[in-house]
Order: sequence, then structure tokens, then C-alpha cells
Amino acid sequence: FIETNTQMSINRVKLVRAVTVSQSVGFYIPIVEDLKQKGYEIISVSSPGPELQEVRDLGIRAIEVPMERRISPFKDLFSLFMLVNVFRKEKPFMVHSMTPKAGMLCMLAAWLTRIPRRVHTFTGLVWPTSTGLVRKILMCTDWLTCACATHIIPEGKGVMNDLQQYITHKPMRVLGYGNVRGVDMQRFSRRPEILQKATTIRKKGIFTYLFVGRIVGDKGINELVEAFEKLHQKYTRTQLVLIGEYEANLDPLKQETVKRIDKNFAIRMVGAKRGEDLLTYYAAADCLVFPSYREGFPNVVLEAGAMGLPSIVTDINGSREIIENEKNGLIIPSKDSEALYTAMKRMLIDTDGFERMAAYARPMIESRFEQQFVSQCLYQFYDEIIKEKNNV
Repeated sequence: FIETNTQMSINRVKLVRAVTVSQSVGFYIPIVEDLKQKGYEIISVSSPGPELQEVRDLGIRAIEVPMERRISPFKDLFSLFMLVNVFRKEKPFMVHSMTPKAGMLCMLAAWLTRIPRRVHTFTGLVWPTSTGLVRKILMCTDWLTCACATHIIPEGKGVMNDLQQYITHKPMRVLGYGNVRGVDMQRFSRRPEILQKATTIRKKGIFTYLFVGRIVGDKGINELVEAFEKLHQKYTRTQLVLIGEYEANLDPLKQETVKRIDKNFAIRMVGAKRGEDLLTYYAAADCLVFPSYREGFPNVVLEAGAMGLPSIVTDINGSREIIENEKNGLIIPSKDSEALYTAMKRMLIDTDGFERMAAYARPMIESRFEQQFVSQCLYQFYDEIIKEKNNV
């Protein structure tokens, strides 16, 4: 098997793309057609979910393997057993995993079944913001992922530095400027039809701060709500729009924060938004606020920039690789509601600075993170590692 696959043409490579949950298949859906045209036979592996129908509609086989996002030893062993069986049956030449749990399980299963190319992309690290035994366990899982992988792709330089300092000395590299998906600049643009829809939700004369993501503690929502309430007391013609859903089981907000959101008419919880609806909210906003504690390479900041929004972000991996302080946004310390208040106030009252950062927002994203450029970096990487001497 190994000998045959090593001699195969690049145009006849069986490739497994794996993620933990079905919601994450969107990371590779944009490149499926290109890969098929290049001759790759693609198989998608993830937990069951309605998003897999979109994969199947593209003519891709989607194999369902339940995987838990959280630490769950017995369920993880069952998932590993299923993945070993899948890889033994399919005999892919390459397994490329993303997201933490899929990474550990798929890289271990691929190593056990001697898959020639075992690639994992680290889209973010969980352990830097964890403590105690949980931190040690999470670091061990990342170590195991790296130990079993033949190739490691950190999504950004910050992630790469953390991996090299604390987890492994294996060679690795960031592709392009980072990011795994890039931005469709045509779709994420202020098109007339999007601007027209935005007029239906935009409040005239109201400065709108926008957050997009999970409504949880480690996204900085507690600090964001506290900072906005302080701002709104003095500057009443402001509002905060929160796009996303609560995840009470994983990382609940403080009860005080939930009460503030419910009582403050200037804080709007609008739920999860996708597609044209999400674009409409970007177009109706003035500034993105993304005070997360940890990220790999946040797509939200890329998308907002493509829509011409300056961003306020925390000084963490990924965010500081997209935002250049004072150019296309502001960078503040993490977990600091006072610094967040000051930055939000600056965006509101410093008109010249705001307009300068807004003008630079889209050109910055287009020059570094345009989707086709990001995809080409991955295709070139695949070509390189397929041609390497077999490395099992």
C-alpha cells in the first residue's frame, strides 16, 4: 500500500479532511471543487450533523464518526476505534485534520494505520488560558497530535511560537500570512443590495459596536458588556449588537452579565446569523469589538475588515496578526474592561482616527488574506509534501 501510494501521481491522491463537529466543515468546503479538479479524491470525516449535506451536495463522501469536543476518555476511545476502522478501509494517502479533538484522534489513528502523510492544522490552542490539571492534559493532547503528525501547520505565527516553545521542536511553518480559509472579497463587500438591507436595521445617528461569535466568557463578553454600559451612560447614542448564541454548558457568562444584557435596551442579542443576514449586520455596524481571551486566527476579524470595519481586538494570537494597531484597528490587553472602554470611546469620539482606520480595513485584508491566495498556499503545500520521500 505505502509503496504504491508513494509512486502515485499527484492527480490520484485520496485525501481525508477531518474536523471534530459538522459545523467546522465550512473550513474546507470552499476548496473542494478546486481539489476535485486537481484530481484529489476527497473524503470528509466529522461528527454527524446537518452541515454534512452541503458536503454531500458537492459530491464528497461524508463519513460520520462521533467525536466529543470536551475531554471524554471512554467516548474518545470509541471514536479512535471507529477512525482506525475507517482509515484501514479507505487507505488514504493523506489525512488532514483540524480542530483539537479531531487532531488528536485522527493523527493517532492515522499513525496506527501507517498513513503516509499525516497533516494537522492548529487553528488555535486551548491550554494557554487553562490552569492546573486541565492545562497539563490539554498540552499532552497537543503533544500527542504533533508526535503522530508528519506535518504541522500553525494557522498563525503566534500559534507556531507557542507550539515550538511548549509542545514540540518538530519543523512547522505558517502558510502565507496565516489563516486557513481566507476571505471571499467579492462576497464580503458593501454591495448595493447588502447596503439596502442594512438600512432596515441600522439606527440613524447611533454608533453601533458589533460582536460576532459565541456568547461565552472566554470571548470577553463579560468585559465587553461592562465596558459598553459605562460608555452608554455618557454617550447614549450608542448600541451594542451581539451576534451569536449562549453556550451555558461550556463557558457560561456571569449571571450579572446576563442580567445586564437582558435589561439594557441598547444591547441587542440577535442570535446566530449567517450568509446574507450576517453581511447585513456587518454593513449596518460601525466597529467590530472582539475582546477574546484566545484565538487561532479569527475569521470574524477578517470578515469585518473586508466589510470596511475597523476592529478593537485583544493582544492575542491571530488577532494581532490581522490588526495593526492604529492602522486598521486598536489592540488592547486581554481581560481588561477599562482598556476596552477607552478603545470604544476612542472609536466614537476620534472621528479622524476612526475614518483613517476604516479606510485601511478592507485593503489590509485584501492584500494578505484574499481567499484564492490562501487556497493556493495550501495547494502548493500539498504538492510539496506529496512529492517528498515517504515519511511514515
